[in-house]
Amino acid sequence: QVQLVESGGGLVQPGGSLRLSCAASGSISSFNAMGWYRQAPGKQRELVAKITSGGSTNYADSVKGQFTISRDNAENTVYLQMNSLKPEDTAVYYCTADSSISRDWGKGTLVTVSS
Repeated sequence: QVQLVESGGGLVQPGGSLRLSCAASGSISSFNAMGWYRQAPGKQRELVAKITSGGSTNYADSVKGQFTISRDNAENTVYLQMNSLKPEDTAVYYCTADSSISRDWGKGTLVTVSS
């Protein structure tokens, strides 16, 4: 089981940007995919973005063109660049690591978009 530690969350004004980081305790290249999920208050957890070991990406429709997921295998870190943030992007953001048999989760980092 890999340990995932998210960072980079915080309070940002609408229209601002944040970059989230997810540091893994082991090699992320061994996982089929790395991802970001989020859970807003009173809502279900939802997929935000994923990146496969081969570098393919997919995004939730709500963040396409706004968020970018990337990975640095040498640093065992996954990033989520979030631009043009809106109040509805307020949520706890979780990092995930998918193997063929399981998904590991980080503890999350809170992003609050508010003026």
